[in-house]
Amino acid sequence: MARTFLVLGAVLAGLAVALGAFAAHGLAPRVTPERLHTFETAVRYQMYHALALLLTGWLLHQLNAATLTVAGWCFLAGIVLFSGSLYVLVLADASWLGALAPLGGAAFMLGWGVLAWGLWQALRV
Repeated sequence: MARTFLVLGAVLAGLAVALGAFAAHGLAPRVTPERLHTFETAVRYQMYHALALLLTGWLLHQLNAATLTVAGWCFLAGIVLFSGSLYVLVLADASWLGALAPLGGAAFMLGWGVLAWGLWQALRV
């Protein structure tokens, strides 16, 4: 699982950079400033949580705590649900998809909580 999270984290971080460049250079003239801001928010949260996946993968490799696997899957689910729904909302003008973003936000928060709990448990003396 550590390798999976490390690879996915690296790929998703690179994709966030590409999507950010697309937003700045290709999307900006085609959408409203509000929609551009929404897209940029999706990119920012994708990058934060791609880095969280990298951290989780590294920690999992070091500590081999099963709880950390749950945290990694939560971060991945959050990227798909939060960032993914916002990307589609902007690119396809599908406002109804905004309803998925809070589920992704909840997955992000759950991931951070589970990561904290897993570290607390794994690093007990």
